Amino acid sequence: MDILLYIVAFILVVVGIGGSILPAIPGPPLAYLAVWLAHWSSYKEYSPSFLIWSGLFMLVVSLLDHILPPMITKKTGGSNYATAGSVIGMIAGIFLTPIGMLFGMLLGAFVGEWIFARQSAGSALKAAFGAFTGFLLGTGLKLLFCFYILYRLIF
Repeated sequence: MDILLYIVAFILVVVGIGGSILPAIPGPPLAYLAVWLAHWSSYKEYSPSFLIWSGLFMLVVSLLDHILPPMITKKTGGSNYATAGSVIGMIAGIFLTPIGMLFGMLLGAFVGEWIFARQSAGSALKAAFGAFTGFLLGTGLKLLFCFYILYRLIF
């Protein structure tokens, strides 16, 4: 039973890393669940303070992932059209590799601002880069958390 818990924990961390990039899978909560599964096995024993602090970090990272992209988009002059366009572009770009996902998000935010918000091309590009930066920050924080959990799971 212990080996099964540890294997499922490892799989959850790997899925959590993928979920840090894909918008439909909650990466950090899955990685945090992996910590608990590993803790319940006889292979790993984490301190109560690590369990509490990693849970708090998971909450902070998850909240920042929802707060940073729209906040940075607004700071760079973007509207909800840039945010919606970036999400649509990212989903469409998933089928074209991870690089396609990034360019799709950038292009979607630009089109959303330029056509639907009727911004000039320069303003739309600035808002698109704001949406892109917010996405990269949120995703980067989620990836850092998940890779840290993977590190703690292995070592």
